[in-house]
Amino acid sequence: MPERGEIWVADLNSRRGTEPGKTRPVLIVQAQALLDAGHPSTLVAPLTTRLVDDVEPLRIRVAAAENLQRDSDALIDQLRAIDNRRLVRGPLARLGPREMAQVGQALLEVLDLA
Repeated sequence: MPERGEIWVADLNSRRGTEPGKTRPVLIVQAQALLDAGHPSTLVAPLTTRLVDDVEPLRIRVAAAENLQRDSDALIDQLRAIDNRRLVRGPLARLGPREMAQVGQALLEVLDLA
């Protein structure tokens, strides 16, 4: 089972409109309690290697690490709940507490909870 802060590969096909599609890395952002409970879906932020600078909180930069070979942007404004069967491989990497605090703040802002 995935853990919050891990990056996994997910099959996001088939896409609609502006949704990111294809098989791509995703950042697990769901609460760990739901993950531990075996919840059948997981809330994720897709990653892209098409980097755009200075657009926080919509995107958060994720540095290449472990098996994530390229710097990526986590698409905070494209949050998605996916069936766990869409998670096909992982974890590729894990964000540290500082990076996850940055993601958490971006989520609060994008969802207007701050």
